[in-house]
Amino acid sequence: MNITEFKRRRKQWMRMMDKNSIAILPTAAESVRNRDVHYPFRPDSDFYYLTGFDEPEAVAVLIPGRKHAEYILFCRAKDETKAMWDGPMAGQEGAVADYGADDSFPISDLDEILPRMLEEKSRIFYAMGCNSDLDHRLSEWITKIKSKARSGMQSPMEIVELDHYLHDMRLYKSRSEISAMRKAANISAAAHKKVMR
Repeated sequence: MNITEFKRRRKQWMRMMDKNSIAILPTAAESVRNRDVHYPFRPDSDFYYLTGFDEPEAVAVLIPGRKHAEYILFCRAKDETKAMWDGPMAGQEGAVADYGADDSFPISDLDEILPRMLEEKSRIFYAMGCNSDLDHRLSEWITKIKSKARSGMQSPMEIVELDHYLHDMRLYKSRSEISAMRKAANISAAAHKKVMR
């Protein structure tokens, strides 16, 4: 899949959102196999569907109509020493150049930056129950925003299940997706024929 396909998906998804809303998609957590060894990482399917980003410790934020950046990617900061053990890291520059993010911040800055993005939004699209740590943090951020109501700050009024809309969108395949599926089917068929011979 190329970067254009992921961009098309994000644009289509943001057309389904309200103008005064925000979508938050975390990737999957890494799974420890034993001690300091992890299982091979597989990103969350919905997160990957919209971003194409395959590194752990990442959160995608989509804000339709935002002037500065509609697609923001929080991910690990580039660290050459850590990359020797964990593999290549995109960092903030790679998130923009290679994955089409409009802007990117280190994942360590999530608690400082994302709550400000929630201010004045009426609706949050989020898959509650999939990431307990982020569920808890989101709840705290909303509580803090609500505490500023007397100063005129508007807090989000509702959290909408992101999965319902996104999974419906994923049912309809683009030309690029159909082409990739045909290619995969042809490779599988050729492999089965080879084994049968």
